[in-house]
Amino acid sequence: MGKCLIESVCVILGAGLVLGGCKAHQKQEVVVLAQGPDLNTLSVRPEYATAAIDAAGGLDAWTGTKQLQLDCIVTFFRPDGTFYLTEQSFNVYPWSNSLEISAREPQGAFAWRLSRGQFEVLQGADQVKDLPMAVASRCFAEAILGIVTVPACFLDRSAEFTAQGGAVKMHGQWYQPIQRKARQSAEASEAASEAVFYQDRDNSVVDMIRFACKAGNKSLTVRGYDYKKVEKDGPAVPTKIEIFSGSGGADAQDRIVKIDCHRFVRAQ
Repeated sequence: MGKCLIESVCVILGAGLVLGGCKAHQKQEVVVLAQGPDLNTLSVRPEYATAAIDAAGGLDAWTGTKQLQLDCIVTFFRPDGTFYLTEQSFNVYPWSNSLEISAREPQGAFAWRLSRGQFEVLQGADQVKDLPMAVASRCFAEAILGIVTVPACFLDRSAEFTAQGGAVKMHGQWYQPIQRKARQSAEASEAASEAVFYQDRDNSVVDMIRFACKAGNKSLTVRGYDYKKVEKDGPAVPTKIEIFSGSGGADAQDRIVKIDCHRFVRAQ
């Protein structure tokens, strides 16, 4: 009975991750990840960042959110035109710059974690290599974490953002490019990767990010669509996400992943 109770607590704290066994350090890790921001360290933001945060639900909605769980249908597109369909759970920790991905595949369950720039396979290393993915697993996780947590990204003290000149037209829409670079003072292991955030000039939403996939040695673009508030006073997140190979410019791109999310849970 005692063992069952302990395992049940571990599953709850793990927010749905399929992990083998229950150990004390797993509980500690989740508690550390599911944290809010240090309100005393939130610095003054440029106008574009404030507008982006407001467009995604507002500062109070984000600072009051320790964790978001998204249950989604993921489609991986193969080069031959076929595709692989699966269901995955994304547990997002905005203020820990962390994401945990879990799923049950025919080959078995797997769980991944990207936390503060470090990627690790928590379960199912053998299953990971069998997934028909056209994108490296680390880059897949980085794309999801980035597009879902844009407001927290703008408040990340380890990165600096700079608006790049005038607006550019992409996909029939005018965007303001905003470059992200790691601060020199940031620890190399946790430094934010270089990326360009694209802010829609009409509604101020940052719904596109271009970044270099170091693990896959290619440039990727991630786009968010159909933003929806998680609860009445919660943050707004994309209900659909797509990942493309290529620069994200006007040239044709290859869509390699499509994600449709159908369930959203917020932890305060």
